[in-house]
Amino acid sequence: MTGLDLAQLPTWLGSLLWALARVSGMCLVAPVFSATVVSARIRVGVVMVLTLVLAPLAPATVDPLSAVGVAAMAGQLLIGAAIGFVLKLVFEAVSLGGELIAQSMSLGFASVVSPQEGGSSAVLSQFYLLLVTLLFLVMDGHLRLIALLADSFHTLPPGMPAINADGLHAVVGFGTELFGGAVRVALPAVTSLLVVNIGFAAISRAAPSMNLFAVGFPITVSLGFIALWLSLRSLPGAFEALQGDAWSLMRDLIGS
Repeated sequence: MTGLDLAQLPTWLGSLLWALARVSGMCLVAPVFSATVVSARIRVGVVMVLTLVLAPLAPATVDPLSAVGVAAMAGQLLIGAAIGFVLKLVFEAVSLGGELIAQSMSLGFASVVSPQEGGSSAVLSQFYLLLVTLLFLVMDGHLRLIALLADSFHTLPPGMPAINADGLHAVVGFGTELFGGAVRVALPAVTSLLVVNIGFAAISRAAPSMNLFAVGFPITVSLGFIALWLSLRSLPGAFEALQGDAWSLMRDLIGS
């Protein structure tokens, strides 16, 4: 019967700490994994399970208790957070698109408390966010994200330089997709409502005595729901296009 080899303890500890740092960075930012609506115990359990699964992929090439190891640990957090942040921008783009539609159909004042963000947001924004979350899970996006994180240990092993300045600049540049993606999501419904508002403008010129505030609001809301229902067909395609750009950038960040 052999005893515990204490010489291997720093290696095991280093592998666990590297995996824990990278997984924690991802789970703190990435959608679904960072949702505050999920119990903190469950989220901590997910982090620990992923750490134990991915620890064998993280070779301990640096002493985690040294000054170099502490700096490398910060780099692992940065890698995980950058991967999660890119995907987070996709969900925020869809949420912003829902808010644009809500403002166009005069429902911008209808807001609820967001369980994921902890603040208040438009009802349609939460509706769109819920839809794309379900799409993300149905399309096995969470499994792809875990697989991408596992691949990052081969392309960016602990001890190597983390994401460089060019990579961080690419992540910041991807923030422009937040507005472009929001327009892509909201464009069908907003265009339809723009035609309705142009019609109201023509009516106000033809009949100035008509009270458009009393007549126009219910018509705008009713037609807005019809436009919303018809525009939902384009949501999966827009979300898939945004996801494709995000996955490409995340693969470039880890060098795969």
